[in-house]
Amino acid sequence: MGERKGTNKYYPPDFDPAKHRSLNKYHGSHPLRERARKLAQGILVIRFEMPFNIWCDGCKNHIGMGVRYNAEKRKVGNYYTTPIYRFRMKCHLCVNHIELQTDPAGCDYVIVSGARRKEERWDMAENQQVLPTEREARERLASDAMFRLEHGAKDRECRERAEPGLAALQHFQSLWKDDFGLNCRLRSRFREQKPPPEPPRPGLGIALLPEEPQDRRVAALLALRSPLSYEAKQRQKRSEISARPWFPAATGDPARKPAPGGGGARSPAPTRSTLGIIRRGDPAPTPKRGAEPQGGEEGGDRSTPPPPPSLVADYRDSSSDSS
Repeated sequence: MGERKGTNKYYPPDFDPAKHRSLNKYHGSHPLRERARKLAQGILVIRFEMPFNIWCDGCKNHIGMGVRYNAEKRKVGNYYTTPIYRFRMKCHLCVNHIELQTDPAGCDYVIVSGARRKEERWDMAENQQVLPTEREARERLASDAMFRLEHGAKDRECRERAEPGLAALQHFQSLWKDDFGLNCRLRSRFREQKPPPEPPRPGLGIALLPEEPQDRRVAALLALRSPLSYEAKQRQKRSEISARPWFPAATGDPARKPAPGGGGARSPAPTRSTLGIIRRGDPAPTPKRGAEPQGGEEGGDRSTPPPPPSLVADYRDSSSDSS
């Protein structure tokens, strides 16, 4: 964002660099804009983040660590040469104001007013840790010989009490130094203690008999194989389709058989004579030699066969009768 503010600025025609020096002086504004509205009082508005968990005294609500506020920052004193700053902010849940300030001596923040801290600090004395020497104690050790002697005696007693534990820790640390060798020995011990794997058992719990050569032959005969290949099946299917008759068989007629050979030969096309269609004026068909008479009676004329049935209606008799 800083580089964005440094570019694309409009300089008016009456801007004089020697006189105004910068656009802020030309416009009579501060570079920090609204953050510096109380700069004359020594207050700068900053974005402050709550350093620890607190309880607000106004609304009694919990405010977690990391919540950010627009805080008024001002200098209230010095710790030697380190300045002490105080931050004042308004609670986002009520109208109460909270004030905190830095504590350079303890490297921490302290609450001045408006809230109370949620105690979650680590107490070194309760956890039997070595406490750092305070500033007053250091000054007395440097100036008071009797205090230094008493302090040294207490330190020797603490060392004697902690010496067995320290010796045990050093011993175990020397044993654990070669972690690769320890890992190898531990894994080899686990391999020795690991039970042998159990033989695989069938799923149904049935004891299997030993295999024989006859079983192999029977298993080979039961192999599923297709008798025809895909191309042979396609050729067979095409030949069956081509040998199939075009028209369905009539009721009572014997079913037609495909032509011998199955090579796709088709039946001859039907004609008028095979269908029994006779036009008016066509000569009657001559019977073949050796053909039996069509008459059903014994005394019928065997020389002239009866005319074949015609599909054309004959209206000659009806016209003569009507006339």
